[in-house]
Amino acid sequence: MTNPLLPPVSHSPALQSTVSTDTQRLATRENLEQAGAQFESVFIGMMLKSMRQARLAEGLFESKAADQFRDMADQKLAQNMAVHTPMGIGKAMTEFLSRSQPQLAAPPEGSAP
Repeated sequence: MTNPLLPPVSHSPALQSTVSTDTQRLATRENLEQAGAQFESVFIGMMLKSMRQARLAEGLFESKAADQFRDMADQKLAQNMAVHTPMGIGKAMTEFLSRSQPQLAAPPEGSAP
């Protein structure tokens, strides 16, 4: 019995073809580490955005354009901080996710890759 309040579920081949079943790219340590670095970049970006929103006074030359350029600069700064001076949250996330997949565990310290 169908619910008249819910839209009908379509099982058309067109909709099924949009979902990728290829998960091979997810099973590498390199991709996991890259995802951790991107997560750290997003986290730092959110932190910078929150800091910018906590303004104590209005600036003399504030405008939407200046805010937009500042947001773009903050995004680049967050990416650079995640690569060059990481806080460690990306590494922690990578290690946490690798525990569920033993084949992606980090090699022991001092061993050759």
